Amino acid sequence: MYAPAPRRTAAIAVLALLAALALTGLRTGPALADDGDVAWTVRTASNAYGEDRSSFSYAVNPGGRVDDAMVVANRGKAPLDLAVYAADGFTTDTGQVDLLVKDKTSVGVGAFVHAGRDRLAIKPGESAEIPFTVTVPANTTPGDYVGGVVTSLRQTAGAESINVDRRLGIMVKLRVGGEIEPSLAIEDLDVDYTGSANPFAKGDATVTYRIHNTGNAILSASEQTVSVSGPFGLLRARGGAVAAPPQLLPGESRKVSVPVKGVAPAVRLTATAALRPLLTDPSGSTSSLDEVKATAHAGAVPWTLLSLVVVLIAIVVAAILLTRRSRARRKVREDNRVREAVDRALRSQKS
Repeated sequence: MYAPAPRRTAAIAVLALLAALALTGLRTGPALADDGDVAWTVRTASNAYGEDRSSFSYAVNPGGRVDDAMVVANRGKAPLDLAVYAADGFTTDTGQVDLLVKDKTSVGVGAFVHAGRDRLAIKPGESAEIPFTVTVPANTTPGDYVGGVVTSLRQTAGAESINVDRRLGIMVKLRVGGEIEPSLAIEDLDVDYTGSANPFAKGDATVTYRIHNTGNAILSASEQTVSVSGPFGLLRARGGAVAAPPQLLPGESRKVSVPVKGVAPAVRLTATAALRPLLTDPSGSTSSLDEVKATAHAGAVPWTLLSLVVVLIAIVVAAILLTRRSRARRKVREDNRVREAVDRALRSQKS
């Protein structure tokens, strides 16, 4: 929570209640106004689209329109004056779907959905229906869009009179008709190797990459594997279990970092990351797509071992040179003795 100077306005991101309750459309007991929490509930209206729906879900062709409604009930002890608006969805760092705040520009669901009212005054114990339309422009790109219809209450909280924005909403999942092109890519693959001071020990590597939804459908993934090997695929070391990424909306990406233990310093390393995209159709069934794989290379020179080898080679070379010098000196001394012996013999003969 951001706490600015007194009497300045602050916005709280969608409450945990929104992530756990409203975005799934599930209903629960009302929160108590005395606790400072939300004192109202939201649910889908019962109509031709169904009853007790978990969310608003539509398949609409470009240029098409849908009419639906959300029901709001005041479970508290005081009247409520709620703002009503639509917003685009996005995936948070924790893997949950969140909604843009009101002052952020929406280009998808938040722009397609138009509520029948922008404010709702509701007395304690009463409920009201908020009609809305989903109008898809004729030039809309086919694919999946996610957002929500939101009710918001701004209240003053704390001794510093900070304005807090509490929100409840229901997810809107929209598939715009046309060619669906699911595509998941592994990008920016990189491997970083850290060796050991022990010249005969293996080191550790860290493989990082981004999973990028480059298609127009919501995708998740399974069977995510990471490995690091030496030349020709030898000395392969596998990373530990990699958690499945959350569903990614079209255009979204998520960074992944995987430690790999016991990597041999094989001079040239090859890191490989692979996963299998999962596509969920509007009926809720999931199908696997072709495996996606990417590789990257990095150097892993065993500097400690190499230094030891260089030292050993230097010792051997020095020994050879010393041996050769010693032999050369002995040969010079022997030649001198022979020369002196010959000179003595010649002098003896002359005398």
